[in-house]
Amino acid sequence: MVLPIVAGIAVAAAALAGRRGIQAWQAYKARPIVPRLRKFYEGGFQPTMTRREAALILGIRESVGQDKIREAHRNVMVANHPDAGGSHYLASKINEAKEVMLGKTKTGGSAF
Repeated sequence: MVLPIVAGIAVAAAALAGRRGIQAWQAYKARPIVPRLRKFYEGGFQPTMTRREAALILGIRESVGQDKIREAHRNVMVANHPDAGGSHYLASKINEAKEVMLGKTKTGGSAF
């Protein structure tokens, strides 16, 4: 007589645990997606690039050394190179950001 009662309680407990597990899974799937990688610069470009904008484009701080600037430039160019499906305009802006961060400035205006 005790065995059917224990079996019924076990089935009810398993059903409740399964229901709670399904609810937890649905709540997990419904949560907002947070990017885990670093976010790069999003937005329009200034007419004259500043050090702040250049640092945002390269994804670095304004006060980093030249080695870090070159490394960040290389990483961003790999992702946006025109030969790999990237834009020529973005590649030129990335190169301009590197020049601004390294202290090299262009004398002529941009055609874009």
